[in-house]
Amino acid sequence: MRNWIVGLAIAAACMILVWALLIVLAKRLPPGPLRDLVAFIPDLVTTVRRLRREPRVPRRAKAALLVAAVWVASPIDLIPEFLPVIGPLDDILVVALALRYAGRTVPREVLLDAWPGDPRLLERLLGPDRGAR
Repeated sequence: MRNWIVGLAIAAACMILVWALLIVLAKRLPPGPLRDLVAFIPDLVTTVRRLRREPRVPRRAKAALLVAAVWVASPIDLIPEFLPVIGPLDDILVVALALRYAGRTVPREVLLDAWPGDPRLLERLLGPDRGAR
C-alpha cells in the first residue's frame, strides 16, 4: 500500500511540475495567434464565471454556459486530452458554441465587460452584432 501512495505522490508532483512549466512557457509566448489560443480557455472560464453572476443574462444562456463548464470539467471527452494539439479542441468548440449562443441573447456590452482577454478575439467568435443593425 505504501508503494502505491509513494507512486501517486510522485505522479502528482510530476504533473504539478509540468503544469508550472507550461504556465511559464505560455507567459513567454510572443503576441499573436498562438498566445491567443493559449489564453482562450482561461478567458472563457473567467467569462463564464462572470456571466453566471450577471443579472442581465437570461436563464437559458446561463444554462448553456453551465453545460459547457460541466463539459470542460468532465473527464469524458470525444477527443482524449492527451492527444497533442487536438486534445482540447472538443472543449474549446463546446464552450465557444455556448458562448456564441449566449451572445445572441445577452447584450454585447455585458459580454465584452465579462471577457478578460482581447475584445477583438471575442468579436470574431461572436460574429457581427445583430443589435447594431
